[in-house]
Amino acid sequence: MTAALVAENVYKSYGDVRALDGVSLSVDAGEMFGLVGPNGAGKTTLVRALTGTTTVRGQLSIRGVTPTKLDKSQVGVLPQSFTPPGRLTAHELIEYYAGLYDDTRDPATVLDDVGLSGDSTTQWYETLSGGQQRRVCVAIALINDPAVLFLDEPTTGIDPAGRRSLWSLLETLAAGGTTVFLTSHSMTEVERLADRVGFLNDGQLLTIGDPQSLIDTHAGENKLIIETETALDSTAFSSLSFDIQTSVSGTRTVVKSVGPRDIGDIIDAVDMTTVTVESLTWKQPDLEDVYLALAGETLNPSRTTKTSNSNEDTAPRIDDVNTGGNVMSQTAITTTTEESDQ
Repeated sequence: MTAALVAENVYKSYGDVRALDGVSLSVDAGEMFGLVGPNGAGKTTLVRALTGTTTVRGQLSIRGVTPTKLDKSQVGVLPQSFTPPGRLTAHELIEYYAGLYDDTRDPATVLDDVGLSGDSTTQWYETLSGGQQRRVCVAIALINDPAVLFLDEPTTGIDPAGRRSLWSLLETLAAGGTTVFLTSHSMTEVERLADRVGFLNDGQLLTIGDPQSLIDTHAGENKLIIETETALDSTAFSSLSFDIQTSVSGTRTVVKSVGPRDIGDIIDAVDMTTVTVESLTWKQPDLEDVYLALAGETLNPSRTTKTSNSNEDTAPRIDDVNTGGNVMSQTAITTTTEESDQ
């Protein structure tokens, strides 16, 4: 497939802190790519590098073109924090941003796609709920029908039903050929949407893979968690015809590597004791377990602690350098080749 996004050996420093430390990745056209990592890992800086809104050392391209030379109408960006004029209605805002392009989607259709219709489209933006405001921001990022879409925490503040509706919309866009670059702290969201996931920490891209392969490699085994009224004795499972691995902490017993067919026999063994079972939870590993495993293995407080004047969160954000228009469309683009990287 043709690569829609390419980063090769990208470096970026803020003072003495290296926000990106040799990051390389490639995202195919029509792919939904998820980027995850702790706060301060470098995610915002990487997005800013890919969209050409910060200077870096390294090679970058969007659809084969250096970000600074790309037709801005091909890209949409939704930052984590973006506040359009509050005294315009949702419909007026979409009409305004649509007016910045020669060719756009129908504003009413876009609003409907993100779950806004009726009275909510005629209220001032500042009077909308947090979830409705976020839907308006998503609509703004979609109005130019971008070929490449960057989304930073797109469903923050949106109710569960609305979140699933937006997930379906993004899946439809990706199926139609839109390349989506998603950053999110919701592992459920990333696991549902992303074709591949990259884990960024301390400016380094530690691993990339499809969600299931990452789960298989890093997340551990299935677990049966048994909460009992009193602690289970070590002989509680001696009647089982198969071996199990357990760990006990007070009244909580975790049985590792449990398949669905084994649960009944394990519960029968517990029932043969005098201990009362309070609750049972069978947990399959998921992307959150991958995140916790990788973060636990790689977080280094001495390297990730950043001073107040060099923290990634205090560096210029995508929306800080906007001069108007779509979150991306009218951005003041800068060069992508940095003369020096301390």
